[in-house]
Formats: sequence, C-alpha cells, structure tokens
Amino acid sequence: MTVNKIENQRNFTSALISALSILPEPPTRDEVRRRARELACVFGYDDPLESVIEDALVAVDSRMGAGVSLVDVEADHDDQWIDKRGDIDWIYSDAYQAYLKKEQLHPTVVQSLSDVATKILGHLQDPKSDGKWDRRGLVIGHVQSGKTANYMGVIAKAADAGYKFIIVIAGIHNNLRKQTQGRIDEGFVGRSSDPEDRKKVGVGLLRDYPHPATLTNVHDDFSKRTANQSGWKINDLNKPTVLVIKKNVSTLKSLHDWLKEMNAQADGLITDVPMLMIDDEADNASINTNKPELDPTKTNAMLRKILGLFAKSCYVGYTATPFANIFINPDSYDDEAYEELFPRDFIVSLDAPNTYFGPEKVFIDDSSSARIVRPILDCEDYLPLSHRKDDEPIELPPSLYAAIDQFIVARAIRNLRGQINKHCSMMINVSRFVAVQQRVRNFVSIYEKKLREAVKANYAMPDSVSQKNDIMGALKSCLETEYSDCGFIWPDIKGALNDVFGNLQIFVVNSSSDEALDYKKYERDGSSLTAIAIGGLSLSRGLTIEGLTVSYMYRNTRMYDTLMQMGRWFGYRSGFEDLCRVHLSPDSINWYGHIAEASEELRQQIKAMRRDGMSPKQFGLYVKAHPERLLITAANKMRAGERVIVNQNFTGRIVESYILPVNKKINEENEQLIKKYWRNKFGCTGLEDTGKGWLARDVEISEIEAFLMAFRSHPDFTDRKNAAISYLSALSEKYTTGDVLILSVSANGEDAANYILGPQERSSAGHNGDTWRISKDRVASRGDEKLGLSELQKDEAVKIARKDGQDKNPSDYHFRSVRKKPLLMIHVLRPVGRDANARVPAFGLSFPPGDYQTEVEVVANQVWIERMQGASFDTPDEEDDYD
Repeated sequence: MTVNKIENQRNFTSALISALSILPEPPTRDEVRRRARELACVFGYDDPLESVIEDALVAVDSRMGAGVSLVDVEADHDDQWIDKRGDIDWIYSDAYQAYLKKEQLHPTVVQSLSDVATKILGHLQDPKSDGKWDRRGLVIGHVQSGKTANYMGVIAKAADAGYKFIIVIAGIHNNLRKQTQGRIDEGFVGRSSDPEDRKKVGVGLLRDYPHPATLTNVHDDFSKRTANQSGWKINDLNKPTVLVIKKNVSTLKSLHDWLKEMNAQADGLITDVPMLMIDDEADNASINTNKPELDPTKTNAMLRKILGLFAKSCYVGYTATPFANIFINPDSYDDEAYEELFPRDFIVSLDAPNTYFGPEKVFIDDSSSARIVRPILDCEDYLPLSHRKDDEPIELPPSLYAAIDQFIVARAIRNLRGQINKHCSMMINVSRFVAVQQRVRNFVSIYEKKLREAVKANYAMPDSVSQKNDIMGALKSCLETEYSDCGFIWPDIKGALNDVFGNLQIFVVNSSSDEALDYKKYERDGSSLTAIAIGGLSLSRGLTIEGLTVSYMYRNTRMYDTLMQMGRWFGYRSGFEDLCRVHLSPDSINWYGHIAEASEELRQQIKAMRRDGMSPKQFGLYVKAHPERLLITAANKMRAGERVIVNQNFTGRIVESYILPVNKKINEENEQLIKKYWRNKFGCTGLEDTGKGWLARDVEISEIEAFLMAFRSHPDFTDRKNAAISYLSALSEKYTTGDVLILSVSANGEDAANYILGPQERSSAGHNGDTWRISKDRVASRGDEKLGLSELQKDEAVKIARKDGQDKNPSDYHFRSVRKKPLLMIHVLRPVGRDANARVPAFGLSFPPGDYQTEVEVVANQVWIERMQGASFDTPDEEDDYD
C-alpha cells in the first residue's frame, strides 16, 4: 500500500466529516453512504467506502460534555480573565483545532475540546499578571480517553495567552516520553524534533505557522550539557519553549540546575517568564519503589523545586487514577521544596466522549461485559502469578494460544470491513520480568510461524482439505464461538487469513528492549501495523497501543492506580468494538468491576460537591476518609500484625456484605432474623409492594441498627459491618429514620405468606473454605435503589444525571441522592454454579451524599489488607531486570 493511499483515505474521511458537520440534523447511515458516494465522485476516490462511512458515522455521533470543576472559591482569582483581556490572538489554538479536524475529529468534538481547554486555562493565572504567583490544579480524565489531546489544547491556549516556558512530564519510561514528544511535535511544535529529519509535521503544515522552540527531541531527554551548548537563556526567546521530559530524579535535577545557573536572577528566581508544568500520569510520582532514580519523595521534591524557581508558575497534574494525588497533605511544606503539589486551586473532572470504550462497557454493564471479558483459568499451571525472574515456562497456557487465534481472526474480519490500512494490536502482559517476557516472546514466535505456515498452505484450499489441519480447525472454531455475528462466514474469513500475516510483527516492550513499537514509522512507509506486543510495566502506563483488539493480562496486583493503568484496552474502537476481547484472571475481573464502581462514585461526588459549592481542599479531606483509602495506602505503612485505625466516611456510598459465610447454620439463623423483622414490618404500619419485594418506609434508625447488630456476618466482614453501623449511628441526629427494602425474585420460590424470599442468583469471585465472595463485590442489582421511589423522585434523579452529563439512565448514586435518607437492602442469594438449594442472606446499607464532615474510626488488620490487596504485591522492586 502506498503512502498516498493512506493519506488519501484520511483526507477523504476528513472531507466527508466536514461535509456532514454542516447538516442541521445528525445523518442516518444511508445518508452518510449517499454523501460518501457523491464526494467520492468529486474526489476521484475509488477505494472501498465502508471503513470511511463507519468512521464518519462515529464522528458525527460523538459528543463530549464540559466536565465539572471544583475551585477554591476563597482564592483571589478571576476565572473570567480570558474574556476580560480581549487581546489574545489564538494562533496556536486555532492551528491545533484545524489539525484535530484533519485527524478526523468531528468539528463539534473539536469545539468541545477547545471549550474545556479554555475552562482549564481560566483556572490558571493570567500570565500577564504582575507580582509573584503560583497555581496548583488537577485534571481527572479516563484511561486512554484523550487526556493528551486535552492538555495539548491547554498548552496551545496557554502559549497564545503568554506562557513562555512549558514543561511536560511524561511518565517514567523512555517509550512514553518519546510517544509524548511525537504528539507535542505534531500538535504544537509543528516540526519533527528528530535531528535527522526536521521536516514540518501536523500544525506546522499550515502556512506561516510560528514554530515554538523545544529543548528535547524524540531521541533525547533534557540534559544540562545539551542545553548549555545551545547558549541561550529562556528570557532571550520571543516565542514559547516546550520540554518533554521523564519523571526521573536525575533528569529533573539537570533541568533544575540549568534553570538556576543559566536563568535565575540574583534572588534565585526566574522573573517575567510565566511557566506551565503539565504532569502527565501525575499519580505515578507516588509509585512504591526503592529505585533511587524513581524515588517518589525525591521526584516530588524536584518538581516542587523547579516550580519554586519561577516567580510565576502553574502546575496541572493529569491522571485517570487520582486517589494518590488527593491523599497529598494539602498543608505540607518544605523549606527547600516549598509547597506540596496538592491541587488546592482547582480539580477538573473531564467527561469521556459517548464513543469511549471504557470500564462501563467492559466491566460494569453485564451484557457487554459478557461479550468482551474472558476469564483466564489455566495460566497458574504454566506461568503462576507469583514467579521469579529465573522461572522458565516450559509452555504457554492454552488460553493464550486461543487468544492469539482470536487476534488473527479479528484482524481478518477488520480487513474485510475495509480497515486494512488501520493498525491492529494484541497485548500480552503476564510477567514483570524482562527475561520471562523474552521467553514468552519465543513461544509466541514459534506459534505465529505455525499459524503463518498453516494459513499459507490452506487458505485457498477447500474445507475438505484445510480442516484436516488442526490450526485451521482451531481458527474456524474461534470464528464460530467468538465472532459468529461479525457479518462474515468461514469462507470469507479463510480467504482473508493470509493477508493478516503480511505485516504482522512481534515486539517485546520493556526498558531493556530496542524494539520500538513505532506505529508512525509504518504509516510513513505507507502501511498499517499488525502487532503483538509483549511486556510488563512499560505496557501498563500511558503508552497507547494503537487498534488494540485482543488483550491478555495475568498479573497480581490490586492497587487501584496500577491495575487501572494496566487497562490499555480502554479507548476508542470505531468499527471493531464487537471484536474486542479482554482476558483476565477471575480475581482481576472482580477487581476491575470494583474499581470501576469506586472511580465512578468518586466522579459523582465531585459533581455533587460542585453543586454544594465546596473546595478542592474539602474534597481532599473527604477522599482521605474514603473507604478505599485502605486499599491504596495502608499496605505500605503497616508492619506485620499491626492494626491501623483510620477515619472513614461513607457518604454517597453503599456498604454491602459481599464476603459471605457458606455455613448453613449461620445462614439459617440470618433467614430467621429476616422473617422476624419482616413479620413485624420493621416496626412500621405496612409494607409497599415494589414488584421486586417490599419497602418499609421511615423505619426508626435504632430498628435498622438492631437488625444489623443481630445479623451474623462472615468474620472477615465484621469490621466493615461495624464501621457502617457506627457511621449510621453518627448520622442518627440528622436522619432519624431510613427505608428498608426487602428484595425477592418471585419466580425463585418466593413464599410471602411464610416470609420466604425468592433468592437472587449471583456469580462468584471465589470460594475459600467457609467463605463466598461475590463477583465485583456487588450484592444488589443495578437499579435496585430506585425501587419504591415516586415518579417525581425518579424524574429528579434523571435531571441530576443530565446535569452530570449522563444522558443514559441514572446510576444508583443518583437514585441514592434523591431518597435523601439511609436505605437498608436485604437479600437472599444463590451462588451460580454451586449448590442449587443454597440460600445465603446478605445486606446492603446505602447512605445519601452530602455528609462530608462525618467520620468514624475504622480498625483494619493485616489479614483484611492482604485479602483486599493480595499478600504478594506485584509492584516494582530492586531487581535489575524488573521492567
């Protein structure tokens, strides 16, 4: 395929999207197809149109909300300074918007990105302001959702407004820094920073573009030596200067020393040079490691020292996993490193576009999750979660070979859909050790060669011949079991298989590898890349894997930030979302669901606190008391056997007994307890039929507390139950009553006359002795919390959801907020796939949002922490060959 062919399709798609954007109403598929055919005649475009039509349909249907900001309302700052100045010429910003449109983004999405960037710029200081000032902020995005596009828009607008020195900190790995430098080159600098090829790129292709300066390039990070060789000072420049550097202590120290020696005045400050620091993957400064060059304390201190050199500075952290940032002590100060990086001035929670393929689709929505996610059940026998660097696998698990088959078939389908000129990738992440990754690569290479040879020999043969080959039989079986509704039948797929291998490459991506996963190189050569990427941490943070279709990850971590960032499969999957498969251990599937729920609740709290006019500091204090804090911070602070006492806050959350006993006697006693309270209507005059059980309104809080105290929990859940009861008791002056929902499935043996509930079926996240843990740690079904609400309350929930930028049905959080009182939910559960007669009572206690100042003490012991996080932590250590 020639370079012109790829460029022609890209340009034609952009032209079609622009033509469709002026229509008064969103077009139908038939309308897009008609317009594409008309435009193809004008352009002389004779390639297949289906892929172009699909991209255009996604573009015209893409929408993105404005997000929500928490700001320090007491600070002396005017967010409207941009409008009041009136002298800003948006040269860089306009060029960036034009570039995004050429990259096939619909004009409405480009405008949305611009509006959000303008809002964030308003939270920064006016660079023309006199005196000494600094601002600290945080932008919370979604994994693989376009955070880079957002902060590039902010950089462009900041440069237009007068920020002269811009530092972008791009994670801790060379490949991520190089990737970010390339994007900055295209979206802002306008010229390739490759010293061997300084051609114009991206925005630089526009006429008379004023190229900013850069002190780094795609090959080289910042160094004091190369900066000194340039011989200039930042005060000498009449245009913005940008640097893209790693979050590495030595690199940051080199930059600090150069700035201080070459640019600081007699008082040690750099004046009249407004500086903006963008800290991508901002939470990664807190990584748990003993490597000195990655030491979080030293890294954090160097960032603060660099900021402290400038009389005028703004720091904006970007992350999708904000827990660590919010835990920063907002009052921390150091005489040398100055003020901490806590986002005291603003926190912005970005909305993901409606076309985003994120945790909701992959882990929360049961129907889409069942299609996408596949449990890995056989890896432990081949490559256990806990292994050493010298453990050599003698073979790969059958499930990994099956995943490779899926990838090959999916690529064939994508080619048949007209996506032959688009990248397609598979990720394999099964070990943190470089040596083990190389051994995995060897096995994958051997299998890929067998696949290639089998396909080459059989793809053009009749089935009577080809199906005698085991590999061809496996590929056909893969189509039937995984992709039977893809729109193509086996003869179509078989005929397309050989083309899959034309540009298939296998890469090992780690700190020791010299194999660059460089998609741009293939684009420059006029071809797309079909890649199998094998790695560990280098695949887990920030690095974009283009066209990721099949993922296979078997790793042992439950740390929120680490696990969420490993989700490279999130992003945008135009035209092939139905082909995506994610292979994970059952434990990881459970934890992703748990984290996705917790992260979404955190975003909802930001919106609720915004409505209440609260500040980032108040939000920080709330999150410090968030129940999930123990999962993130406590393991690093606890000594063996130690118990930790922390203050916790459950506002806006639901506490559910997802760890349950399988002891028949205990469960029977709990059922008798439910009958007793049900028969007495929880002290109320009557119960309301909800269609899925019964509701008791305005039950005395003391009655709910008495029921929970008598309910026998699993020993491992007792601490959590007691904390929830204590919190309920602490709120009893505000809420004198709550509601009780008794849930039942009538078709499952319900007998209301005898107070017997029909059990709800729940899948298992694991059975261990006398313990049953529910999948995704969720007892209630989604939507249960709306039961018993009036139509007026449901309408109110819809309105709040829409205010939150949620067009679809309200979440349980929204239903929780309109009830405006605690809710006890009572269930009887049946484990799927186990004893068909098992009956396991469970409960959930839901608290309305808004009680941010109420906290209770919670005691957590080492057993609880290890159960929640895993006893063997998959985190960086001192071994030289750790990736």
